[in-house]
Amino acid sequence: MSGDLSTTAAMPAAPPPVHILSFDVEEYFQVEAAAACVPRDTWDSIPRRLEPAVARILDLLAARRTSATFFVLGWVARRDPDLVRRIAAAGHEIASHGMEHRMIGRLGPEEFRRDVRDSRRMLSDLAGQPVLGYRAPTFSVTHKTAWAIDVLAEEGYEYDSSVFPVRHDRYGVPEAPAWPHRAVGPGGGSLLEIPPLTLRLAGMNLPVGGGGYLRLLPVRVVAWALARAEDAGQRGMIYLHPWELDPDQPVLPMRRLSRWRHRVGLRRTAAKLAWLLDRFRFAGVRQCRDALAAAAQQTFTYGSPA
Repeated sequence: MSGDLSTTAAMPAAPPPVHILSFDVEEYFQVEAAAACVPRDTWDSIPRRLEPAVARILDLLAARRTSATFFVLGWVARRDPDLVRRIAAAGHEIASHGMEHRMIGRLGPEEFRRDVRDSRRMLSDLAGQPVLGYRAPTFSVTHKTAWAIDVLAEEGYEYDSSVFPVRHDRYGVPEAPAWPHRAVGPGGGSLLEIPPLTLRLAGMNLPVGGGGYLRLLPVRVVAWALARAEDAGQRGMIYLHPWELDPDQPVLPMRRLSRWRHRVGLRRTAAKLAWLLDRFRFAGVRQCRDALAAAAQQTFTYGSPA
């Protein structure tokens, strides 16, 4: 009996869930906050800065044997196909960020369908791997654009990461589930939805999962949210942009608040990412999709506020 008890006590604890790491591959001047001051027809005349930032990310991940999902903008892939090939050759998942970084609300269903179809075809050809996932520019899948879920399902996408379950001036579905779930569109289309990480406090979801939130907040707040996800048996989705590891990028003529949002904490991003990579286990969606799909027991229908 005592031998049985000691054997049981010596059994190792189950490892914590692997969290999800993702990057939105776009240029610093393609953010929505710069749309009014950097016209789309000038993009080709602006020097591109993605390659060194992506190289830095790939080095950080390789040093820790960590994989990630890269949501690549079609505009970038068309102009730098070798960048897509390099990311894929390093063992990472390539997913779609659309073609031209237009918020879904500015596209109709058929234009959106062409956008996600064209980007998926191009990225799949370049990466030599199926493109399973999509993330909308500026997390612009909301109740008003829920038809996009139907289009994505019809076009063969298996998962989406475009819904942020928070209140924000540009996006958000605050009543949406905070963890991976089955998203259903108004036409009945369904796919796996993987929201960015949030922290539940005072009855509301606080965004902590990446981007400006990670740059602004102490990194230990993000770690706290990841630890709480582990306690709940969940996987947190972290997202970043390569330009967030480029503190020397030119200053864009944005409005003061937008410029602050865009540039706050740029010099600390790489160190924060490295700190998290050293303390938590991460992978891309592709490596975890079966476990994510199995754990996504909740279903949420988009298209009308709760």
